[in-house]
Amino acid sequence: MRTFHLTWMAFFLCFFGWFGVAPMLKIIREDLGITTDQIVTANMVAVASTVFMRLFIGWLCDKIGARITYSWLLILGAFPVMLIGLSQNYEQFLIARMLIGTIGASFVITQFHTSLMFAPNVVGTANATTAGWGNLGGGVTQQVMPFVFAAALSIVGSESLAWRYAMVGPGILLLIMGVIYLKFTQDTPEGNFSDLKAKGTDSGNKEKGNSFLTAVKDYRVWILFVIYGACFGVELIVNSKAALYFADYFDMNIKTAGIIAGLFGLMNIFARSLGGFIGDRFGKKGGLSGRVRWLFIALFCEGIALVLFSRMGTIPTIIISLLIFSVFVQMSEGATYSVVPFINKKALGSISGIVGAGGNAGAVAGMFLFKKQLTGLEWTDSFFYLGLIVGAVSFLSFLVRFSTEAETEAKFEMEKSLTEKQLQLEPVAANA
Repeated sequence: MRTFHLTWMAFFLCFFGWFGVAPMLKIIREDLGITTDQIVTANMVAVASTVFMRLFIGWLCDKIGARITYSWLLILGAFPVMLIGLSQNYEQFLIARMLIGTIGASFVITQFHTSLMFAPNVVGTANATTAGWGNLGGGVTQQVMPFVFAAALSIVGSESLAWRYAMVGPGILLLIMGVIYLKFTQDTPEGNFSDLKAKGTDSGNKEKGNSFLTAVKDYRVWILFVIYGACFGVELIVNSKAALYFADYFDMNIKTAGIIAGLFGLMNIFARSLGGFIGDRFGKKGGLSGRVRWLFIALFCEGIALVLFSRMGTIPTIIISLLIFSVFVQMSEGATYSVVPFINKKALGSISGIVGAGGNAGAVAGMFLFKKQLTGLEWTDSFFYLGLIVGAVSFLSFLVRFSTEAETEAKFEMEKSLTEKQLQLEPVAANA
C-alpha cells in the first residue's frame, strides 16, 4: 500500500508538471506573440513525445523494474518543467513542451507497478485508482496554477515574468518525489528486481529480453492501443484545450475558465476507479470476456456524452455535460486497464507501454481536428466529430478475445485470490 500511494502521488505530480502551462496559455500566447494554431501544435508535440517515451519506458520497466525507472524519470523530467520559463519565442517554447511531454510516460510505470503489486480480484480497481488519482493532477493543475500565477504576479508585478516563475514550483516537487520514490518503494511484493535476480528467484528474467517483441505481435495489444487513444487521448485533448475553449467561446476570464476546466479532471477522484471496480465485478461474473463487455459499454457512452457536450451553448449546460462526459471518459480508461494485465503477464511492461502510448497517439491524431487552418472547423464541431469517432471505435472492443486456457487460468487465479482473502478475514472475524 505504501507503493500504491507513492505511485499515484508521483503520477499526480507528473500530470501537474505536464499540464502546468495549460491554464496560462492565454497569457503565454500574448507574451510570446504566438497564434492559437501554434499553441495547438505545441500541445500536439508535448503529447507526441510521450508516445515514443512510453514505448521505451514499458520495455525498461520489464528490464530494470519500476522503482529505478520512475525515480529517474521524475528527476530528469523536473528540469524542462522548471526551465520552460526561459522561452523567449515559439521555437523555444515548442522544444520545452516536447521535453516536458516525456514525463507523461509515468503512466506506464504507474500501471506496471500496480499490476505487480495486486491480486487479480482487485487489480483493475487498483490500476484504475492509481491512474485516476494521478490524472486528478490534470484537473487540480487547471484550478491551482491560475492562483500560483496570481501569487507570482503580486510579487514580480509582470505577467511576462509571473507565468515563468509559476512553473518552478511543479519542477521542484518532481525532484523531491524522485528521491522519495527511490527510497521508499520496491519493485514487487517479494523485493526489487536486482535483489530477486541476485537470489536467482527472478523466474521471468529470460523472457524479458523478448517482451517487447511478444507484445508487438499480439493483435489485441494494438486494438487496446486504439481504444485507449479514444479515451485517454480524448482526456489529454480536453486537458490541453478546455481552459482556452471556455475563454474563447464563452468569454470567461482565465481564473473562471481554469476552475471550470478543472472540473473535468477532478472527476478522477472516483470515476476512473469506478471503471476499474466495475471491470473487476464484470470479471468475477463473466471472466475476461465480461471485462471486455464493460469496456464497450463505457466507451460507447463516452462517445454519446462527447457529442452532447459539443452541442451545449450556455455555461450551465456546458458544465453539466462536461461532468457527465468526464465520468464516462475516465471509466473507459479504468475499464481498459482492467483488461491489460490479463493479455500477457510475461510482457506486462511492454504491453502497458504500447497501450499507454495509444492514448497519446490518439490525442495527437484528434488534435488535428482542432487546427482551424487545416480543417476549417470551429472547436464545437471538432468535439462533435471526435465524439462520433469514439463511438465507432468502441465496437473494436469485441475483437479483444481470450482463449479457453486464458479464461480458465484467470478464473483459477481469481478463485485463489478470493480464497486467500477469505482466509485472512476469518481470524479477524474470530477475534471480533
